[in-house]
Amino acid sequence: MELIELNAKSRETKGKGAARVLRRNNAIPAIVYGAKTEPAMLSLETVEFIKIIREHGSTGLFFKLKVEGASGKEKIVMLKDMQMDTFGLNYLHIDLHEIDMDTIVTVSVPVETIGESVGVKEGGLLQIIRRELDVVCKPADTPSSIQIDINDLDVGDSVHIEDIDLGENVEIPHDVNFTVITIGAPTIEEEEIDEDEELLEEGEVEAAPADEETAEE
Repeated sequence: MELIELNAKSRETKGKGAARVLRRNNAIPAIVYGAKTEPAMLSLETVEFIKIIREHGSTGLFFKLKVEGASGKEKIVMLKDMQMDTFGLNYLHIDLHEIDMDTIVTVSVPVETIGESVGVKEGGLLQIIRRELDVVCKPADTPSSIQIDINDLDVGDSVHIEDIDLGENVEIPHDVNFTVITIGAPTIEEEEIDEDEELLEEGEVEAAPADEETAEE
């Protein structure tokens, strides 16, 4: 688990008008809530938040939240939700959830492959079916990513959820043994294109003498 420093300011005003004013001033409306605390309205610096997302992604993020001017210790929070505009370019609102380090939480964690499959080397296609997986654990035990070694995977091989072991402290909830990664065979379309190209080349070779006769006439 990595704790990322996140600075925020308290805000008193709420509503769509106040939110638009914040965004015009390069800030993002946010709220932090938890089981043992009252919800608190905040604002985040847009530039700082975008930098965090670019460096760490948007899943499985835990923050050490420091609110400017607020008394008391820093809060440990997790990113719960992000609202963006229709085009996915601007952040409209951020939800943060204060957590207890001894409480079990559910977090989405990115899937990461390690190595190069023998099947891919032979022309197979790596297909990542699930790019994120939910894990259930204490915050301190949350992995930054779920790393899967694919070196020995041949064409037709797959990795299912029950093949992944993250240790006794981390559980991946599932009802069925679904596929996470598979190595597929080359597509039929690619083979057909190759055959068409070969036929075209053969046709061009056979047509050459006829062209020469026409030229002589």
